[in-house]
Amino acid sequence: NLHIKMEQKNEKKDENKKEHYLRREFSYSKFEQTLILPDDVNKEKIAANVNDGVLTVDLPKIEKKEEKATRHIEVK
Repeated sequence: NLHIKMEQKNEKKDENKKEHYLRREFSYSKFEQTLILPDDVNKEKIAANVNDGVLTVDLPKIEKKEEKATRHIEVK
């Protein structure tokens, strides 16, 4: 399983002593998801990065070496 979790908290404070007021803004966002990975994913080589707020997850497949079946047929 691959578990992705993101949590972000922001607080903006604006204080004006001349006019005697205080303003605060709060924002909170949360994202959580669990994905079931296929059996052909190489779990040791999973990579992730964030660029401009976009999460990219790289799930490389396990490289299977295809062996060519060789048969020896005896002709008499």
